[in-house]
Amino acid sequence: MSQLFVKDVVEQFSLKVVAGHRGLARPIKHSDINRPGIELAGYFDYYPQEYVQLLGMTECSFIQTLSEALQMERFQILCGTKTPFICICHGMEVPALLIEAAERSGVPLLCTPISTTKMVSKLANYLEGRLAPSTTLHGVLVDVYGMGILLMGKSGIGKSETALELVKRGHRLIADDAVEVRQTSENRLIGSAPELIQHLLEIRGLGIVNVMTLFGAGAVRSYKKITLVVQLEVWDPNTQYDRLGLDEQRIRILDTDLPRLVIPVRPGRNLAVLVEVAAMNYRLKLLGYNAPVHFSQKLMESIEEEEI
Repeated sequence: MSQLFVKDVVEQFSLKVVAGHRGLARPIKHSDINRPGIELAGYFDYYPQEYVQLLGMTECSFIQTLSEALQMERFQILCGTKTPFICICHGMEVPALLIEAAERSGVPLLCTPISTTKMVSKLANYLEGRLAPSTTLHGVLVDVYGMGILLMGKSGIGKSETALELVKRGHRLIADDAVEVRQTSENRLIGSAPELIQHLLEIRGLGIVNVMTLFGAGAVRSYKKITLVVQLEVWDPNTQYDRLGLDEQRIRILDTDLPRLVIPVRPGRNLAVLVEVAAMNYRLKLLGYNAPVHFSQKLMESIEEEEI
């Protein structure tokens, strides 16, 4: 999970800092957002202090019905030591006592003209993207026929050379050697390249080449959803490889299970073509056509006819 601070949110959404400037370095650890309506009414038993707090027109209107003593009492609890920041939406007037409480506690008090509903949506998407669980994998990520294919295997097996051939055939490179993977939602993994090696390929004997410079902007992508994992391994004559494709293997990355194909590598095999076919074949499966299952059914029907 990457580090996220209040100042990052302020810059992202051009928010106005009303009070609590010294708390702009506070970390944000949760992507959840709370609208503290029931808390302002005096019920703090389950107050999620570690969440971002958003006040809209409803909350600000209710605050005006409270006495100054009650306002200060509830604002002091609202501005807790773990509260990342409080944001007033819809361009509503910021209560003077809230400014005082935020300044005293060091909780950043922000303001935006964006409506509460839109701000909740935008902020939730941003926080989920930035705070998503992440990991870095050794492999190559390519976009083949619109599908994110993650090539994995031991160093020197031919992942980068396969990616280069795929780029020459009109497909796109996302990341080589190191793939940063983020789980942005359930069963959704997004892969990208570290900034330092973005658009670069390392080819043994050639060195480092810039794919965008050589093949143009259409040959690269910044990120892509990972759909299929292709494992490259050295051909072992003593290993029984899948010849029908009926048994689907899976690999777990973070909290998501992805389909995995194992392709044995030996001289004479065109790996780029095999990866293309793997992408097209898996796409057909998603559309409802499974060639191995179809073949198996026809075979069983043929056997049954012969028995009759």
